[in-house]
Amino acid sequence: MPRSPPTPSFALRGALLTSIGDPFRDGLEGTRRYEGDGLLVVAGGVIVDAGPYVAVRRRLPPGTPVERLPRSTLLVPGFVDCHVHYAQLPVVASHGTQLLDWLDRYTFPAERAAAEPRHARRLASAFFDATLAAGTTTVASFCTVHPGSVDAFFGEARRRDVRAIGGKVLMDRHAPRGLADTAQRGYDESKALIARWHGRGRLGYAITPRFAPTSSPAQLAAAGALWREHPDCWVQSHLSESRQEVDRVRKLFPRARDYVDVYARAGLLGRRAIYGHGLHLSEREFAVLHASGTALAHCPTSNLFLGSGLFAWPRAKMPARPVRVGLGTDVGGGTSLSLLATLGEAYKVAQLGGTSLAPAQLFHLATRGGAQALDLDAHVGSLLPGMEADFVELDCEATPLLAQRVRHAEGIDDVLFALAVLGDERAVAATWVAGRCVHRRAAARQA
Repeated sequence: MPRSPPTPSFALRGALLTSIGDPFRDGLEGTRRYEGDGLLVVAGGVIVDAGPYVAVRRRLPPGTPVERLPRSTLLVPGFVDCHVHYAQLPVVASHGTQLLDWLDRYTFPAERAAAEPRHARRLASAFFDATLAAGTTTVASFCTVHPGSVDAFFGEARRRDVRAIGGKVLMDRHAPRGLADTAQRGYDESKALIARWHGRGRLGYAITPRFAPTSSPAQLAAAGALWREHPDCWVQSHLSESRQEVDRVRKLFPRARDYVDVYARAGLLGRRAIYGHGLHLSEREFAVLHASGTALAHCPTSNLFLGSGLFAWPRAKMPARPVRVGLGTDVGGGTSLSLLATLGEAYKVAQLGGTSLAPAQLFHLATRGGAQALDLDAHVGSLLPGMEADFVELDCEATPLLAQRVRHAEGIDDVLFALAVLGDERAVAATWVAGRCVHRRAAARQA
């Protein structure tokens, strides 16, 4: 299906906020830009100008329509979800077990159902409806072992012109019937899917071993070979989510120094590799992730819901060897597709570990930080000229409680923090993808 035709030029006037640096590395000052009265100009699906209204309006091409946004709203870059499982949508909020039991009881049956093409297409459609309604414009999702699940995911993303990364799950051992492939078949099917989808429009393929316990050394080696053949692809998997999982990896890979070393030996570390969780890592493992440029996806709602553990912010962002970190909703283990709701849980996880994440750091994680983790920050994550026009209009008075809090806010940091703690899908007034409004909330605000 061809991409949608370029959108005509238009401009939006209102409050603008964008991250322009890294507040974890460079401090809180000067790493973001806020304009209380700003102007964002879009042409052909790209941001062509942005800044203070009084300055940008002088450069505005004659005849460009300007829409004035409500004073209660804030324009921000589209949110970036670095780790999610679209086919697990039906089992979100299923009554709990911990990780390995969760896989057997909920994950595998849900993914087995995605073998049916029409079901996979319905799931993909529902998934993108929900993520766009939550203000998420870039996703990195696991599909299932079935190639048809990848076709359904990318077909729907292509239809909507969304920035999407995804891939066929690889599992050749310790997997139930109907969900296991072989090292060779996983390689062959992934290679065919790369040829079919990678680089089409805004799509990118991720080589996707589920995690070390369900892939043999031969399959991990085949995945590494595939990445060497297609180095512009991504790699996504799971890492050190629970202590029980770490113990299992130690037994399955006795020659590896640790969990990270399992992936290192297979050639699966590097820029464009992103691993979900990373809760129980040693100092050596953090150092290897930093040196290789490998990123982590922090998934706080899932980690809390499954009782997996707490992400160690001070260790991940140690100044001498910081690791790139984005946020993941991790649905179905995660409990919400809203990155705003996920930010609130990330803050609480950090608090439990003795760290208070600043509002600027939270906002960075959901936007530019996530784009950096996925090596997409040249394209998305900021409201800067030349970036793809993916952005969100947030309603800072979306609910009575949020409105009450914002009325007493002391500056933009206070507003941001209120959105992170009290916000969810209801705060998303509208979502734009490549310069097209693809979601607009019903007019009536919800209590």
